[in-house]
Parts: sequence; structure tokens; C-alpha cells
Amino acid sequence: MMRIPAIFFALLIMGALSVQAQFDPDKAQVQGNFQIDMQTYQEDEKIGITSEDIDGKKTALNAYGKVVYRYGDFSAGLRYEAYLPPIEGYNQAYKGHGIAHKYVKYNGDNIEITVGNFYDQFGNGLIFRSYEEWSLGYDNSMNGAHVKVKPLDGITLKGVYGTQRHYWQEYEDGGRGMVRGVDANINLNRLLEGLKSSKTRISLGGSFVSKYEKDDPFSDYKLPENIGGYAGRLNLRHGKWSFRGEYARKINDPHSINNYIFKDGEALWLSGTYTQKGFGAIASFKRIDNFSFTSMRNPSVGDAPNINYLPPLSHQHKYTLPAMYPYATQANGEIGYSAEMFYRVPKGTKLGGENGAKLSLNYSKIHGLDKEPLPGDTAINVPGTEGYRADFLKFGDIKYFEDLSLKLDKKVSKSVKFTAGYTHIDYNVAVIEESIEEVEQLYKTDVGFIDLTYNINREEALRTELQYLSTRQDSGNWAMAMVEYSHSPNWFVTVQDQYNFNNPKTDNTYHYYTFSVAYVHESTRFSLSYGRQREGILCVGGVCRQVPASSGFRLTISSTF
Repeated sequence: MMRIPAIFFALLIMGALSVQAQFDPDKAQVQGNFQIDMQTYQEDEKIGITSEDIDGKKTALNAYGKVVYRYGDFSAGLRYEAYLPPIEGYNQAYKGHGIAHKYVKYNGDNIEITVGNFYDQFGNGLIFRSYEEWSLGYDNSMNGAHVKVKPLDGITLKGVYGTQRHYWQEYEDGGRGMVRGVDANINLNRLLEGLKSSKTRISLGGSFVSKYEKDDPFSDYKLPENIGGYAGRLNLRHGKWSFRGEYARKINDPHSINNYIFKDGEALWLSGTYTQKGFGAIASFKRIDNFSFTSMRNPSVGDAPNINYLPPLSHQHKYTLPAMYPYATQANGEIGYSAEMFYRVPKGTKLGGENGAKLSLNYSKIHGLDKEPLPGDTAINVPGTEGYRADFLKFGDIKYFEDLSLKLDKKVSKSVKFTAGYTHIDYNVAVIEESIEEVEQLYKTDVGFIDLTYNINREEALRTELQYLSTRQDSGNWAMAMVEYSHSPNWFVTVQDQYNFNNPKTDNTYHYYTFSVAYVHESTRFSLSYGRQREGILCVGGVCRQVPASSGFRLTISSTF
């Protein structure tokens, strides 16, 4: 775990800097936030949870507290985390507590220097992204040095050096590679005098990132120790149109995820947008080919920390049943496209009524690559070879995911508004959950939902969600009903039930009910719930984790100061 003396080292530096600058209390700030999540577990035979599943675990707790001290251009911060033990669904390697994040930073007019832990992203993240997502138990923070310089107006340079977090393992014990990277971003309109008044806005960017990891003496192959990758990007905006594109490539990087093949990897992300009053459209294209980029070839504990981030192409659903089958980005290979449109229905029309309405349409389709064996091989991904060959723009025969969603938002009156929608999803469970690239095993689902809010008065509101999912695969059909009463801005009381029926795997039906209450006071929120949680996958931004079925109480306390 992180060593406590480092905290005092950071505070000592801040103290010295404050004295040297003739300390002014008005310039000093202390800010922070914390969150505590506690879960209890109980047997629940009606949904299949036995004493063996609980295995003696009655409670679990995840918590963190973050404090940031600022004085002028200087700041220091630390985050304490505790997993005693981790809530089910989080990797059990998090078990324990300690200082997970600490740093000292200087932020001047044209230069920023950070020593310790930090997060950052180059471009769209194809070649480098370090970030944290508490709800997923994901944290690949860098521990080292970060420098950001603006030598000229319109030019930003970055440099990173360090190792990534891997649960509580020290660098010497975890076998992680050293990550080094540089990035440049150039805004031509700010840099060049002749373009400052141009209606076309142009920015260019480029990155280079490398990882050093020692060869494995027990491997059957001679593994490269320095893995380098680069990326270039272009952003254009002119009037109602905009375009973003980035291409990334890295040298051969054999590891456990790609079955130790020696093929170079590449990634391409393109996105175009058109907007005008009352209408907008976005079209995107993505191709990923052998682009898993981690700082560990074969971790002994949990998943290897990712150096990069592959942005999701599919629509991110916020309602429960449409989000039951989320797509997880396939780093070994995928190709797809998406389109999104919205239209504001004018007032006075039949659909718009007195207040107008908003229509949204989303579509995405993702396939595997058209992979073929190399000459002399009878299969793809043969270890020790370049793995396969694939045409750059050709879609493979295996569908990974398809999503069509239509949504209507409408305000009926001052007191009533609703959101209604329909979603169809084809979900390849063999690929997304079992990583079997060459198999098409689709779950086909149709989902309808309505979210209705009635404002009783200026402080009280009643909200109801009704959702229905139909499928002949997996666990069959689902229905959900939720009622929430809120007394703004303090109280929220919710009752909901997810009902599973026509399950082809069993003759039983299942109710996953939940009762919850939340209280908000200024910047502090308390919530307590009791009920059942169904087994499934939780995703945020294309990164997912498996959530097991559970039954019991859940307490969450969060606050900022």
C-alpha cells in the first residue's frame, strides 16, 4: 500500500511554500469530498442466494475521502480509500485501506507541474488516458511526474512519466511497466495571425507513448521490452459543421489478452456533427484492431491497468431495462458506426402542442473484423505469429452489437411531462461476455419505457417509470415499475420492482424489489435502500464490470466541503 510518510512530505512542501510566499490566509483554500458505500448480505433462496454464496460475508464497505489544499499557484492533495472488504462486484484485490492517491502541483501561467498521482488524457484517449470511475472500481492513475507547458499562444505540450496503479501492489511487486509519453496540441487559429479571424477553426494534435516492461524469462517467446505507440488527430469546425478524427498505431505487443500474437495494433475514430436551431445530427465510425494497450502482459491479480481508452460507439442508455445489455468495447478487434439525430418539434403542431417536444433517434452497429488466417496457418491468433490479416474497411460476418433507439421528450403542461421510448438491441453474448470472437450468439431484445413526472406543487413531485423488455433468450422477459416521491430539495422516497417471467431457464418467476429513501442537506446526501439486486453487467463509458445478485441493505453517504 501507499506509505503514509509521503503525506507528511507533501504537507511539508506546502508549508514551506506558504511561508516563503508570506502566508496570506485569504489565498489558502481547503476543499474535499468523501463517500461511504456499505452493503449488507443475506440469504434469499427465492432468487438463488444461499449461505455458500454469502460465504460468511455479512457486510462490505467501500469508502474514500479526498482533501485538497491550495495556496496561490500551489496545491497538494490526497485520497484515502478503504475496502473492508470490497462490495461484491469489485475486484477483491482492493481489500485493505491506505493512501491511494497523493500529489503536489504547481500551476503557473504557462506551466503546470505535478509530482505524485495524476490523471490526464491525450486527444480522445486512443493512445493514453488515466482516469478513475468509482462506481466501477476502476482506477489506473499514474504515479510519477506530469508536465504541461504553453510556450506560445495556441500550443500546448504535455509530458508524462511513471507507473500505473494496480490495486494496492507496489511497483516492485506488481511487475508493471514504466509508462512514458508526450503530447502536442496546436490551435492554428490562435497561433497564426492570418487565421485568427477565420470562420473555420482548426486544431492539430499528436502523441507518442511507450511502455517499458522486462521480458518474461519463462515465456516461450522473445517478448519486446519497449512498446511504442503514436497517434495523430484533427479537429475542424466551420459554422454548423464540425469534424473530429484520430488515428493511433502501436508496434507488436504480445500479451495474454491477444493470445501472444506479434501483430501491430491500430485504432481509428471519426466523428462528424451538424447542428442548427431545432435539429442536430452526429455520425461516427470506429475501427479497433489488436489495440489492447496495458502496462502488464499477464497480471497475476485482476485485470491489467489500461494505458489507453477506447471510446464507446454505442448509445449509453440511462434507463434500467434498455441498459440491461450494454456493449463493452472489444480491444482485440471491432468495426462499426453510429448515428444520432434530434429534432425539436415546433409548438402549435399536433405532436408539439403548446410546449413543443423533442425527438431523438440513435442507431449503432458493430461487427468483428474480417479476419483471415495468415498463409500457412489454419486458424487466426496462433501464438508467436502475426495472428491474422484483415481488410481495413471490411466488416466481418460476426455481428457483435446493434442498437436502435427512439425517444420522445414532451412537456404536456406546467405540471406534467414525460419521456417515452423504444429500443431494439442485438447483443452477442459469446463475444461480449465470453470473448469468443468467431461465434454469433445473439440475444434479441425489444424494450419500451415511459417516464412520467407530475409536479404536485413547486416543492413536491411524483415520478413513475414503467418499462418492459421482451426476449426469447437469456432470462426471458422483464417488467419494471417504479414510483418516486420527492419533496425538493431534501427528501426522495422510491419503491420499485423488476419482475422476471417467461424465463426459459426455469419455471419460477422472480421479483427484484427495492425500497429506498434519500435525504439531501446542502452538499451532503444520505441514502438507504433495502431489496434485491439482479445479476448483470454494469457499464460506464464502455468499461464494464460484472455485478452479482444480492439481497440486503445498502447505505450511501456522500458530501463535499
